[in-house]
Amino acid sequence: MPIEKLPKKLNETSGVVSYSKSTAWLIEDSGNSNHIYKTDFKGHIIKKLQVKNAKNIDWEDLTKDSKGNLYIGDFGNNKNTRKNLSILKLHNPELEKGDKIKSKKIQFNFPEQRHFPPSEKEKNYDVEAFFHYNGHLYLFTKNRTKPFSGETLVYRIPSHKGTYKATLIGKIKIGSDWDTCRITSAAISPNRKTIVLLSYGKLWIITDFKKDNFAKGTIKQVDLGIRTQLESVCFLSQTKLLLSDEKKGNTGGYLYTYQLN
Repeated sequence: MPIEKLPKKLNETSGVVSYSKSTAWLIEDSGNSNHIYKTDFKGHIIKKLQVKNAKNIDWEDLTKDSKGNLYIGDFGNNKNTRKNLSILKLHNPELEKGDKIKSKKIQFNFPEQRHFPPSEKEKNYDVEAFFHYNGHLYLFTKNRTKPFSGETLVYRIPSHKGTYKATLIGKIKIGSDWDTCRITSAAISPNRKTIVLLSYGKLWIITDFKKDNFAKGTIKQVDLGIRTQLESVCFLSQTKLLLSDEKKGNTGGYLYTYQLN
């Protein structure tokens, strides 16, 4: 259910992370500035940090690790043509006393991609979703294939500064509907036992997985009952989610909470 309108400044939110039960950090995607924003759940921006050594090419998701480091996924790739995919690693923004924060760059590529862009049936190298797990970052692609294959590819890369070839570790069959079966955000619970994948109106809840073999876990699909441009999800507790959607016309621009069963 919606809990509050987002601040008017944040019309194109694309990632959310929470360090407490009453505030969240958000980013916006391509065409916006290189800032991260701390908001309360009453529609107010309470802190704004400029990310140094960085440019917002297409920021598409946020995650954090167990030490509180924050990661910004600069890997939006709608046309599957980018050769400068990266993730920005920041220290815990809650501890930053100034108005700027340093970043370190994790650069990567997909070794399976041979052409930029690839053929229509191979356009599965856009990414809008990731999380940190066991010392690595796990990326889930936003499928743009034609005809639509309905799969998200799961890639793994190290979570420290460097340049890497992403490792393909699996594929998850999401569904056949283009509008509701393309992954826009991902999160893992604090106890690392539950994964959620988000799309424009649906959630996929993954449990009972062994190590990082997520595709072999128990996968449950949940229809959220709305069809707004949901782009962000994180855990507020082991079972409570925080979501946000982009404002588009007279719809979206809200924070939502959702309780897992």
